[in-house]
Amino acid sequence: MLTPSPTQQIYLATEAVDMRGGFDRLACRVVQAGLDLYAGHLFVFLSRRRTHIKILTHDGTGLVVLYKRLSRGCFALPAVPPGARTATLDAATLASLLAGLQVAGVQRSKSGGGCSPRIDAVSAP
Repeated sequence: MLTPSPTQQIYLATEAVDMRGGFDRLACRVVQAGLDLYAGHLFVFLSRRRTHIKILTHDGTGLVVLYKRLSRGCFALPAVPPGARTATLDAATLASLLAGLQVAGVQRSKSGGGCSPRIDAVSAP
């Protein structure tokens, strides 16, 4: 599906994003975070309820968005430092996140239950 190269950084926005926004709104969030939009890194965004995920990257010729909506359950937010606006992920953590696995316990998310209804309701340990 998505295989990041070893040179690509993966950044997770810890604040929820309105999924109605497209390329420009996501790109604006990247620039506001002080990150290089055109470096080819992966920028990961979650919806408030964590049922939708978008990944933005620049492939050298233009912006690319990968968009996924879970049929059941929600994406598990990995542990992030309190107050951090972005967090870095490794390729394995991103793969687990996209597969719907609980990153901390490595178990599949429950269907419809066991997750906070909103991303801002999650607190890092």
